[in-house]
Amino acid sequence: MTSTPTDASAGLAGISATTLLRFATAGSVDDGKSTLVGRLLHDSKSVLTDQLEAVERVSLGRGQEAPDLALLTDGLRAEREQGITIDVAYRYFATPRRRFILADTPGHVQYTRNMVTGASTAELAVVLVDARNGVVEQTRRHAAIAALLRVPHVVLAVNKMDLADYAEPVFARIAEEFTAYATALGVPEVTAIPISALAGDNVVEPSAHMDWYGGPTVLEHLETVPVSHDLTGCPARFPVQYVIRPQSAEHPDYRGYAGQIASGALRVGEPVTVLPSGKTSVIEGIDALGQPVDIAWAPQSVTLRLADDIDISRGDLIAPTAAAPATTQDVVATVCHVADQPLTVGRRVLLKHTTRTVKAIVKEIPSRLTLDDLSQHPSPGTLAANDIGRVVVRTAEPLPLDAYADSRRTGSFLLIDPADGTTLSAGMAGDAFAAAPAGEPAEAPEADDGWDF
Repeated sequence: MTSTPTDASAGLAGISATTLLRFATAGSVDDGKSTLVGRLLHDSKSVLTDQLEAVERVSLGRGQEAPDLALLTDGLRAEREQGITIDVAYRYFATPRRRFILADTPGHVQYTRNMVTGASTAELAVVLVDARNGVVEQTRRHAAIAALLRVPHVVLAVNKMDLADYAEPVFARIAEEFTAYATALGVPEVTAIPISALAGDNVVEPSAHMDWYGGPTVLEHLETVPVSHDLTGCPARFPVQYVIRPQSAEHPDYRGYAGQIASGALRVGEPVTVLPSGKTSVIEGIDALGQPVDIAWAPQSVTLRLADDIDISRGDLIAPTAAAPATTQDVVATVCHVADQPLTVGRRVLLKHTTRTVKAIVKEIPSRLTLDDLSQHPSPGTLAANDIGRVVVRTAEPLPLDAYADSRRTGSFLLIDPADGTTLSAGMAGDAFAAAPAGEPAEAPEADDGWDF
C-alpha cells in the first residue's frame, strides 16, 4: 500500500488535543528494531509517498521483492551497506490519539553509548528480543540502562514470532525471564508483546496467527500508556544560561538572567537563592517571549530579574530559598561509561552539570555491575566501554546536585575528557538500582597542575 501526503498528515488533525510520548527502541543486533520502526511508521500511515518510493527503489536494487522498511530509519550509507544501525535515528509522527518522538538506537555493543543518548529523555523504552535467541547479554544491558535512566515504562517486544511458529510457550518463557530480570533492577512496569515486525503481527494491527494473545498491539500500547509531563510539582530549578545586559538608552539598568526552567514553577515576589554562592534575593520580574508575566513553569525559557544586583553568571542555579538543593564537592553516582578509553581512579575530567562545567577528579570506583546476575564487582579500579559502575568524583567547585531519582534533569551529568572534549561517562547522582558495597576507598594518585582539590 502506498501512502500519500494526505495519509501522512491525516493523523495531525486535532494535534493540540493530543499528548506527546518520547520513546526509544533498543535490542541486540539483528533483533529487528529498524524493521519494527519502519513497520510502525508504514502501517500507521506516517510515511510520505516519496519516502516509500525511495525505499522500494533501494530494496529492488538489492534484489528484494518487498520494500525493506528498516531503510526508513537507517539513513547513513554505512548503515545501509552493513544492514545495521549505527547512529540514533529520530522520527516524529502522530496518530489522532497522540504525538510521538521516536529514537531508534543501535543494538551493537560498540554503540551502546547511543542507546544512553536516545533513552535519556524517553518515557518509554521498547526492548526487542529475537524469539529464537531469547534474552542475551545485550538485552540485559539495555534493561539495566533503562532502569538506570529511570525510564518509567518498558515494553518487551518478542520479535520474529513467525520464525518460532507463533508458539505461545516461546513467548511465555522469554517474557518471564526478562520480567524477572527487569523487576530485580527496579523497572516499575514491563509490558510483553509478541510481534513479527516483518509480517506486521501485533505492531499496528492485531495478529491473526496468535489468538492466544489478548493484549494490546505495540501502537495501541504506545497510544494509551499514561505519561506525565507535569514538572511543576517538583522544586523549581533554573540553570542560568546567559546574562542579559543591553546597557542601551531604552534599557540602561536592565539585568536579566536567561535560561530554561528545568523543573517547578517560579513566581514574581518569591525569595530565591543563587547557588553555589548561596546569595539570596527576590524575583522582581519574569520576562517570557518579551512580555512580563507573574509566573513561569518548566520547561519554559524565560528571563528572570532579581531585586538585588549580585554576581550571577552562566552555570549558576537559581532556586526557591525554601527548597534549594544542597551543594557538594563529592559526587557519588552511578555512571554508564561510553568512551573507548577506560575510566580510572585518579583520572582528571571535566564534569558538566546543566549549564555549569567544572574540573574534577575520579577519587573512587567502588563497584562495577555484573550484568549476568546483577552482582557488584567490588573495587574494579577501572571502567571499560559500556560498563556500568559506581563512582565518587571530587569537583573543584561545589555543585547543586539533586538525586537523579528526584530529577532526571538536575540529577544527571557528563564526565568529559579535558584534552579533546570527548564524552567519557553519563552519570546519575545518588542511589541507583544497586547500592555500592562497603569498603575502603581506593587510593587516588596525587594530583597537580591545579587539579588538587
